[in-house]
Amino acid sequence: MYQNTQHTFNSHDGIALFYQHWQRDRASDTDKKAIVMLHRGHEHSGRMAHLVEELQLAEFDFFAWDARGHGQSPGERGNAPSFSACVKDIQYFVQHIQDKYQIKAENIAVIGQSVGAVLAATWVHDYAPQIRALCLASPAFDIKLYVPFARAGLTALNKLRGNFFITSYVKAAMLTHDVERAQQYDNDPQIAKAISVRMLLGLYAAADRVVADAQNIFVPTQVLCSGSDFVVERKPQQQFYEKLPHPKKEWHVLEGFYHDTLGEKDRHLALEKIRRFILANFAESFQPPQLLDADKIGASCAIAEEISTPLPKNSIKHAFWQLTKANLKLGSKFSKGLKIGEQTGYDSGSTLDFVYRDQLESPNPIGKLIDWQYLQAIGWRGIRVRKQNLEVLLKKYAVNIQAQGKDLRILDIAAGHGRYILDAVANLQQPPASILLRDYSALNVEAGQQLIRQRQLEHLAQFQQGDAFDTASLAAIEPRPNLAVVSGLYELFADNTLLNQSLTGLAQAIPKGGYLIYTGQIWHPQQEFIARALTSHRQGQAWVMRLRSQAEIDALVEHAGFKKIDQCIDEFGIFTVSVAQRL
Repeated sequence: MYQNTQHTFNSHDGIALFYQHWQRDRASDTDKKAIVMLHRGHEHSGRMAHLVEELQLAEFDFFAWDARGHGQSPGERGNAPSFSACVKDIQYFVQHIQDKYQIKAENIAVIGQSVGAVLAATWVHDYAPQIRALCLASPAFDIKLYVPFARAGLTALNKLRGNFFITSYVKAAMLTHDVERAQQYDNDPQIAKAISVRMLLGLYAAADRVVADAQNIFVPTQVLCSGSDFVVERKPQQQFYEKLPHPKKEWHVLEGFYHDTLGEKDRHLALEKIRRFILANFAESFQPPQLLDADKIGASCAIAEEISTPLPKNSIKHAFWQLTKANLKLGSKFSKGLKIGEQTGYDSGSTLDFVYRDQLESPNPIGKLIDWQYLQAIGWRGIRVRKQNLEVLLKKYAVNIQAQGKDLRILDIAAGHGRYILDAVANLQQPPASILLRDYSALNVEAGQQLIRQRQLEHLAQFQQGDAFDTASLAAIEPRPNLAVVSGLYELFADNTLLNQSLTGLAQAIPKGGYLIYTGQIWHPQQEFIARALTSHRQGQAWVMRLRSQAEIDALVEHAGFKKIDQCIDEFGIFTVSVAQRL
């Protein structure tokens, strides 16, 4: 029934990763459908090959990869640059399937097991692909290490020793009651029994984040839990499931099953559930998530409302946050970074320029120490990675435009001081025809104009004062930009009406085929700290962030007439940089 072929695809860093394709016999290639399978940690695509026939989904093509460092894919066994790099590998794998085999994302279902299930859940959360269904078998959100304080110890050792490897304690008899499959596990030379501590800690961090923020996964999801699992904990699996917002979700406990859920002796019980769930979702036409009004109703709205509500003045929490704010004001007398934040707002262009410079600029030792601690905050580290990702994507699509023989015309509608744009342009071999930077703040405009003069770019760059939410003003911009940037702006405003006004203006300004680079903030571990302790650039108001899921910001961009085609995210899972093309 199926023809099996083996291939490679080039991932985000140029590495060629191995995958298998099982193509169904069919009379027509119209409306093709696919199942993408992601294997357990330590294993490879061959360990999932039996599912192709056993799932009895004859109308689907099947694809299964060998994650980097596994099976026939390159890389040190059990290792990768980071867990987030493997998540991005999935993005490139699925995009490859879409492009090469002409299969739409909405006609794809994903099956992930154990570590593969965590990778799949993180990918769906961070990249918001519009796939039809997600089936997670025994997701390894929390691996049982059986040693007290093992995770804390591994974290400390990783800081002291750097990356090192841990050999899995898991024996084949702990995975499955299927004797033949257990013997195959023991004798398979492609199974990597060790995992790097970097990957293990990255898995834990991603799992914690995705379980806590599962309310931002908008895909029909089925979770299969093995009832006698010696390898992973059940509690976070159930917490994840309970937070999922999609009405089409299922939770199943398979009593007596060991961890290898899809390789168990009685796995037909699990496969029947997966088959029914997938077919039921494909029986109806695809419906993308409706998130244009997420600013008015939903989890992100409720959380922002909660952290902006004043605390009782006689409460311990109120006293704690008052003390925190007082400490920041005291620190600002020594630290240049805190002084800029207190004077102009911690979300201001001036603050961001300080963060981008990443220098200890205070004149005294105490201030330098405070500056160092301040600049090492996870949010500011993520901001600097966002800058790097923005520069990479700007260069990539600038070169694309110039390769077509077109003049490159860059626009940034809220550039702050413009440093990140000018840094990115400096890396282009061929300069753009024009750069137009705009910002609402006169202070930022003046600083940006000075930066342009310092870099002797007056002949091609100009900085103007302008409102990034004025539809008519944006639509009238000349020359019409074919590469527009909105970085760090939309995250500061909860109201989607403002974003619609801005995106509508940009859609009118950018010609067909032009690009929009936009940033998002999909999660933040310090959301309440920021709301309770830090001030905004808006007349000293509290800096309350309503975090938009990637699915929401993509929906707003698509509604305006664009289609997302590329994305990056930092390893912390906080800031995304995406590229959309004008339709």
